Amino acid sequence: MVLDKVLKFVITALMAIIGLVLMNLLSPYLKTIISAEFLSMGIFGVAMTTVLSVLLGGVIGGIIGLLTAPFLIKHLLLFSLWVENQLNKMPFHEVIAGAGGLAIGLVIANLLGSAFSQIPIIGNYVPVIFSIIFGYLGINITIKKRNEISALFDSFNKNKEKQKDKKNNEQYKILDTSVIIDGRIADICKTGFIEGTILIPIFVLEELQHIADSSDALKRNRGRRGLDVLNNIQKELGMHVKIDNRDFDDINEVDSKLVRLGKLINGKIITNDYNLNKVSEIQGVSVLNINELSNAVKPVVIPGEEMTVFVVKDGKEPGQGVAYLDDGTMIVVEDGRSAVGETIDVVVTSVLQTAAGRMIFAKCKN
Repeated sequence: MVLDKVLKFVITALMAIIGLVLMNLLSPYLKTIISAEFLSMGIFGVAMTTVLSVLLGGVIGGIIGLLTAPFLIKHLLLFSLWVENQLNKMPFHEVIAGAGGLAIGLVIANLLGSAFSQIPIIGNYVPVIFSIIFGYLGINITIKKRNEISALFDSFNKNKEKQKDKKNNEQYKILDTSVIIDGRIADICKTGFIEGTILIPIFVLEELQHIADSSDALKRNRGRRGLDVLNNIQKELGMHVKIDNRDFDDINEVDSKLVRLGKLINGKIITNDYNLNKVSEIQGVSVLNINELSNAVKPVVIPGEEMTVFVVKDGKEPGQGVAYLDDGTMIVVEDGRSAVGETIDVVVTSVLQTAAGRMIFAKCKN
């Protein structure tokens, strides 16, 4: 086999080199056997001592290597087969752990061995001894502690995933003008349901300022209320508020700019505008509608439930009366027109739920 021939050549060469080195070390003792005059002679400028070292040491070592090569190759192959069988019996993660432990052990051995290498006589052998000891310890410890090591890496990966999830959860929440003027966003922030950075686009802030400077008293009051809400969120509630200076000059509508910004930064738009909600969803921008949140936390009313209401005004249809719950939910009372200005008992007949709100239909109990 080609492998046998290669191994035979390598073993013979190694043994020849070992014989040469040993003979070179023993060259001072040749003077006791061979005359100094003969050793001082040279052949082609090479000292006789060197020639004898090559001839005796190299040739003898090569012959020994050539003779012992078949025996060494046989046991080397047997040993390699044994190692292969042992590795096949071991799970893959144990093999990886053992290889890693061996590498760590050899690194430690090299660092410690260099510190002891200057010791006379034994200094040259200390690194070899350390390599054997720490290599074995590295393999043994890592295989036995593989579960703890695996748990450590799993914990690291979990922490990394948590940090990634936390980063994703802290994405920008973009406020539009309507939700700022509405004012309920401050109460929601106060409860802690809004996380991450609240982003105020510059074009929303400019629109809010224009409303606050309006000649119409109602608009002016709404604009100033919106500015007060922002100030309250930033200073009193301690939320992280950031002003985004990007303005899209190629777009005129503020709602379209909000959608563009949301797509650009992968943020979520907080609004109570039904139309903006639908447009954003169509274009793949996440929306948090506080009207939907408000409806979600309202008490559940089911048909057949009785309640006491105060009829405020007439309804649109003949004979209807209109009442309101404490949370502002409108109740349409059939045949309730005659009870306007009175408190009456009603029975819920149906509930109409829309994105814009909830409407309850009821009839007089008596």
